[in-house]
Amino acid sequence: MALEDDMNNGDAEVRAPLVHQPKNKVDEEDGTTYHHGGNQWMVYLSTFVAVCGSYEFGCCVGYSSPTQSAIMEDLSLSTAEFSMFGSILTFGAMIGAITSGPIADLVGRKGAMRVASAVCVAGWLAIYFAEGVIPLDIGRLASGYGMGVYSYVVPVFIAEIAPKELRGALTAANQLLIVCGVSVSFVIGTFVTWRALALIGLIPCAVVVFGLFFIPESPRWLAKTGRHRDFEAALQKLRGKDADISDEAAEIQDYIETLERLPKAKILDLFQRRYLRSVIIGVGLMVFQQFGGINGICFYVGNIFESAGFSSSLGTIIYAVLQVVVTALNTVVIDRAGRKPLLLVAATGLVIGCLLTGTSFYLKEHGLAVNSAPILAVVGILVFIGFFSAGMGSVPWVVMSEIFPINIKGVAGSLATLVNWFGAWAVSYTFNYLVEWSSYGTFFLYAAINALAIVFVITVVPETKGRTLEQIQAAINA
Repeated sequence: MALEDDMNNGDAEVRAPLVHQPKNKVDEEDGTTYHHGGNQWMVYLSTFVAVCGSYEFGCCVGYSSPTQSAIMEDLSLSTAEFSMFGSILTFGAMIGAITSGPIADLVGRKGAMRVASAVCVAGWLAIYFAEGVIPLDIGRLASGYGMGVYSYVVPVFIAEIAPKELRGALTAANQLLIVCGVSVSFVIGTFVTWRALALIGLIPCAVVVFGLFFIPESPRWLAKTGRHRDFEAALQKLRGKDADISDEAAEIQDYIETLERLPKAKILDLFQRRYLRSVIIGVGLMVFQQFGGINGICFYVGNIFESAGFSSSLGTIIYAVLQVVVTALNTVVIDRAGRKPLLLVAATGLVIGCLLTGTSFYLKEHGLAVNSAPILAVVGILVFIGFFSAGMGSVPWVVMSEIFPINIKGVAGSLATLVNWFGAWAVSYTFNYLVEWSSYGTFFLYAAINALAIVFVITVVPETKGRTLEQIQAAINA
């Protein structure tokens, strides 16, 4: 068949060398030219604007916890009604995840961030003016939708604008700002009213909308849409006016022209042989990130500490501080240590943390080592969140933003993000039921899943450190 011939030809073309032989000084690892005379300030500014969307993501997640009692009292909500208010955020995020890729492909990465900001603003205003449960839920659903769009487009935008030596650290800043948004919302929420906290949630959106006027669009998206002058201008602006961008521009153009010869990707095309490995990597990492238990532990950490006999408030504060500090350190080391080693270390730590916590609950349930069980639970939870923040929190998003070719990035990225949000909902929904079944069995189950994650990373996930997006994608999808 003609279509099958086109596919086979496309496979051969993707496997062909895509990197021009450099004329200037080259990186010994992969032969990519350095950008002499470059200036990275525009990359940092663009990243700052984008991760304000990540901070907004964190604000949305962190809103419900400190406002629960006040909202229930002011609006006379039942526990079931507030539970719907809290959980509907995840459903909004799933819808945002489904549409985020097509939106980012249609109107650009900057356009998608504008859409996310506008919907979040509408959501916060609906919450602020709410006098009943319906506008409250509509506002929460809207902010969840914006959050779902941000969760895809921010790491993709950063990966597409950053030079390879900074890409890991800058993309990992996405997770750092999410964590900061959650923690700051939790703290501020104890001092201001729930309506005031909703207005504060507008600030990151305003920064994103205003900042987007001063930064360039993703050069790779511009090249994909055929806007070649805008592509070169954006790349030059990002690398500095004195930088030589000829080799990088040629590599991007060459790779995109190769991909454009292939048929336009649809959801079923993701399961073709040429794309299947990248889809398995991206979706698989999201599965292990969520089903390893993070959202169950995160949402109910106070209850876990109480059940173990430890101070809930003290444990939660230590938890929040540790999460921010370790996530910040992760952004420093990710481009030095590499993605795969961090994932392996993180997954190993998650297994240890789950085993320690599960053992604590086993001892408590059987009346053994009563004095040591609470300490063991606290150590286990802190080990878990420390190692999650060290790798499993941010690295799957970094890898997801790197491995999908630009012709399937919208569809594949939406699928991976949707799987992530479905996992977040499934784990948070089932956690209490699992604990009722067996408190220690729940954590031993999570330990087993994280052990499978180690096997998955060793056997399937490639190292992407120090390589351009085009080199990564050509190698994976060859």
